[in-house]
Amino acid sequence: MSFLPALPRRYHGASVWALYILGLVPAVWYFYLGATDQLGANPVKEFEHALGIWALRFLIATLAITPLRDIAGINWMRYRRALGLLAFYYVLMHFTVYVSLDLVFNFGAVGSDIARRPYITIGMACLVLLIPLALTSNNWSIRKLTTAWTKLHKLVYLIAAGGALHYVLAVKSVTLVPFIHVALIAILVAYRVVRRPFLDWKRGRRSVAASAH
Repeated sequence: MSFLPALPRRYHGASVWALYILGLVPAVWYFYLGATDQLGANPVKEFEHALGIWALRFLIATLAITPLRDIAGINWMRYRRALGLLAFYYVLMHFTVYVSLDLVFNFGAVGSDIARRPYITIGMACLVLLIPLALTSNNWSIRKLTTAWTKLHKLVYLIAAGGALHYVLAVKSVTLVPFIHVALIAILVAYRVVRRPFLDWKRGRRSVAASAH
């Protein structure tokens, strides 16, 4: 059982839109810092890097929704779609900055980087895999695809693992901040593997407790 107070249902829709607005604040803030020359000696790389970090953070938040409900009883499922879409938007912005501001639309250089640099290859693969997830993040797709929708959206675990690897290879060292992000993703992906046994164990405990009464 959750110890957090439940948000009245009439505020659910507004809270989701508030999440979208708040979620885009970091992008606006870093854009402002770059535009006012406050991002250091290499503002483009700093901007690109910050967008990538926030993409990972939103992926982590997306993956954390189910464990929070299973373990702590905190039901924030209504926010999962928004968090996943925010992750996609940040990955797309990260890629757009790389193509437009970093390589100045030199698509030959983009293709060369994708072919020669493993971390960019992995990052591009994650972006491509995110596209069908973003396009089907709506109620119509859920109704039409039924069980296929659930299978498709399990790709988020592969994408998160790829994003973590992309991050580590890009920074070329695992200091505290990269380690925390990678560790959280590893824990959340691992939880997916043990979730069914955990839920079975939890139901077993409830049954024993109920029979004891």
